[in-house]
Amino acid sequence: MTPQQIGEAAIFLAQARLSGPPTPSLPDNLTAPGTIAEGYAVQSALHAVLESAGFGPRVGHKIGCTTPVMQAYLGIDHPCAGEVFETTVFDRAVELPLSRYQRVGVECEIAARLGRDLPVRSGGHSRESVSEAVDSLMAGIELVDDRYADYSALPPPVLVADDFFNAGVVLGTAVPDWRSLDLSAIEGVMTVDGTEVGRGFGADILGHPLAALAWLADHRAALGMPLRAGEFVMLGSVVKTVWIEAPAKVGIRFAGLGEASVTFV
Repeated sequence: MTPQQIGEAAIFLAQARLSGPPTPSLPDNLTAPGTIAEGYAVQSALHAVLESAGFGPRVGHKIGCTTPVMQAYLGIDHPCAGEVFETTVFDRAVELPLSRYQRVGVECEIAARLGRDLPVRSGGHSRESVSEAVDSLMAGIELVDDRYADYSALPPPVLVADDFFNAGVVLGTAVPDWRSLDLSAIEGVMTVDGTEVGRGFGADILGHPLAALAWLADHRAALGMPLRAGEFVMLGSVVKTVWIEAPAKVGIRFAGLGEASVTFV
């Protein structure tokens, strides 16, 4: 894709994020990203458009398709990365209007807050190397938005370009004393209006939650944009996305990492 084509695709994708109509397939007069690399190029341009529109700086990251349940759901067998804007980050228990979204969904995740940078590492990062950089862990709800006429018709590069459905996060209380926890065995549970709708384990996330962080650290370093101290990373959902069609309270909890909730009105 040329720089002009990348910019045009980014502006088109921004429309639904800026309260426009749901995004269809890119029209014939626009060039869609055909590879994952082109998808990330459009994503970068889209972020510039959204920052200019008032979304604020990017303060965190999300990783999609890190668990078997989500890979099967979306038909994608590899992780995908996106970024999270400051104005879409909420604390612990928040109330949000359904009208803020086209069709909101929720996911049950572990989030990691970094205490130091994760630059390029010879031979790549490992669970052990990224562990040293994690200041705290917490329960987190990823807010996703089905802002598409038919997301199943969109190829993975287009979904990557649009931050893979991301619409924000709700972060629980930070737990700095997390190193005694068995992150592979830790269980996450999601409820809607008190009824359980899904559960999963840390091991579902690429075998270990910090394996996802290592993947992202290498991915960002390869792009020349390494992960930085102070940023947070959503490591991937241990349950299938739950779409919220009517007012409801969503809660998640991870043993040892606490809870987070969002009430949609």
